[in-house]
Amino acid sequence: MLVRVNDLDTHCTVWGEGRPVVLLHGWGTSGDSLAGVAKALEDRFRVYVIDLPGFGWTPPPPEAWGTRDYASHVEAFMDCAEIASASILGHSFGGRIALALAARIPSRVRSLVLVASAGIRPRRGLGTSVQVAAAKVGKRLFSFPMWGGLGDRIVSAVSQRVGSPDYRNAGRMRATLVKVVNEDLRGILWSISVPTLIIWGDGDQEVPRSSMEVLAQGIQGSRMEVFEGAGHFPFVDRPDRFSRLVGDFLCQG
Repeated sequence: MLVRVNDLDTHCTVWGEGRPVVLLHGWGTSGDSLAGVAKALEDRFRVYVIDLPGFGWTPPPPEAWGTRDYASHVEAFMDCAEIASASILGHSFGGRIALALAARIPSRVRSLVLVASAGIRPRRGLGTSVQVAAAKVGKRLFSFPMWGGLGDRIVSAVSQRVGSPDYRNAGRMRATLVKVVNEDLRGILWSISVPTLIIWGDGDQEVPRSSMEVLAQGIQGSRMEVFEGAGHFPFVDRPDRFSRLVGDFLCQG
C-alpha cells in the first residue's frame, strides 16, 4: 500500500495482527529484504515494512537528507498509520534511523532491535585518511571548468577507485549517502532508554564488531548477540535463530 507522508508516496507492506513492529531496511535494498523477517513475526505482531525514501517503490527525498530527516519521516509515517508506539527493527542503515528515533521520541518506541546497525563511524587508519584526503583534493582540482570533459573523466575515475560500492552505485542518492555516513551517532546513545537487542554476524564485512560494542556500551541495559558464521544479513544466514531470538525479545517488550 501507499501512504502519503510529507508529500512522498511511501510504499509499505503490512503483515499479521497484534502489537505493531516497524521494520527499516538497509542502504541499497528495500522492504523486500526484510520480508522473511516479517513473515516470521506475523503470527504474533502487526508488522509494517517500509520502503524508505529513495529505495524500492518510494521516490527519493526532495533534497539530501540526513539520519534525522529519515527518522522524522518514519515518525510521520507512524502518525499517518495511527501507530502510537511500536517496536522498531533496523538493519544497517535502518538501524541508524532506529537509533535516532529512539533517542528523539522514546515515547513512540517500545523496544529496539539493531541488526548490523550503522551509525558509529569507525576510526580511520592513517593510510585510509591520506587516501581519502588526496581524493578530495583531486576531485576539487579537476572540477574546475577549465578541465572540461577530461576533468569529468578524472573525477569519475577517482570516485570509482576510492568510493565504496554504495557510493559508486548511489546515483541521485549520492548526496544523501555522503550526508548520512558522515554522521556519528555515538553522542546520542546515552539518551536511549528502551529495551535494546543488538545482533551482529561475526562474518560481517560491512560493519565492524567494534562499532557494535560501542552501541552495546553506550545504550544502558542493551544486550548483544553474536551470530557465528553469519555475515551482514544474519536474518538470511541464520533465519531460525534470528526469528526465535527477535520474536522472544519483542514479546518481552
